[in-house]
Amino acid sequence: MANLSLKNVTKSFGALNIIKGIDLEINDHEFCVFVGPSGCGKSTLLRLIAGLEEITSGDLTIAGKRVNDVPPDERGLAMVFQSYALYPHMTVRENMGFALKLAKVPQAERDARVEKVAELLELGPYLERKPKALSGGQRQRVAIGRAIIREPSIFLFDEPLSNLDAALRVQTRIELARLHERLGSTMIYVTHDQVEAMTLADKIVVLKDGLIEQVGTPMELYHHPKNRFVGGFIGSPKMNFIKARVGTTSADGVEIILPGGAKMAVPVSGASVKTGESVELGVRPEHLQLDEHGPLSGTVIVAERLGAETFVHVELSPDTIVIAQVDGGSTIRVHDQARLSAVGNACHVFAADGTALPALTQHPLVAKHI
Repeated sequence: MANLSLKNVTKSFGALNIIKGIDLEINDHEFCVFVGPSGCGKSTLLRLIAGLEEITSGDLTIAGKRVNDVPPDERGLAMVFQSYALYPHMTVRENMGFALKLAKVPQAERDARVEKVAELLELGPYLERKPKALSGGQRQRVAIGRAIIREPSIFLFDEPLSNLDAALRVQTRIELARLHERLGSTMIYVTHDQVEAMTLADKIVVLKDGLIEQVGTPMELYHHPKNRFVGGFIGSPKMNFIKARVGTTSADGVEIILPGGAKMAVPVSGASVKTGESVELGVRPEHLQLDEHGPLSGTVIVAERLGAETFVHVELSPDTIVIAQVDGGSTIRVHDQARLSAVGNACHVFAADGTALPALTQHPLVAKHI
């Protein structure tokens, strides 16, 4: 078993508190992604798990054993860094087998394990090459192979795709997902890229300022963010936010008064808000549509044409620009006047403190909200 548990873990550097009390369970075989903006503490948290930083307080357990004071090389972990950190004078074979050589694994066994991992990562033709003769994607696979060959209980990845170009990032992301399926290992992955988080994770941990904002599956976070920060961070293009006021509340939801006075009903609980209170309506681009009778109006300032779809940026007011996802064949152009409407049962309402008003109905793609 390679489950991992963090209980009220903190990390301080002098008077500066970086990790401010993390409680988290990562299950065996799970692909868990830490995501958040720069400075949120995600890499520090990974380093605490790896043993590269000392935990200030709290408990870290791996497979039921407390490991706060266990050295990094005895925790059964392997880490892949943002930089490939390959030895330039060594071949791929030598780089991948170096840890086994230090552990005095016999040559025959070492070669067999290198060959097996090279086949898994499709690196067989490159075993006698040195890093300078490899592409960025191949170097990253060698770094991953060096981790796999140690047969760790848990893999740790610290933004491993950051140095790759866009096409290689997509390719390597797919390879990582397939690798996780084949190995069935527990993997913990740090990124600032929410697209990576959404496409790789079984579980996403959203961090901000050293605290966990929300934990859940990609679709749970996408359809049921607990607060404005998570709603705005998860999703690409990001969620639109429109300032509004509470009209009336009932058992069926909350009536929202939009800029200009138009009203719309959203099926969320109004128990915590009052009539006239300022709120924000959150609506994702795919739930905002062109509608000649829509309650929102503005000027098209950008039309991003991506083929099958077009992202239309509409300026509703000097301080509010929204993005609507429309059909790729739409003829709308920059400077056109546009009217928009939102799909009420797919919208979110955020109170003044940023918390989301609880949905009264589940999104059809999400059976449970946690």
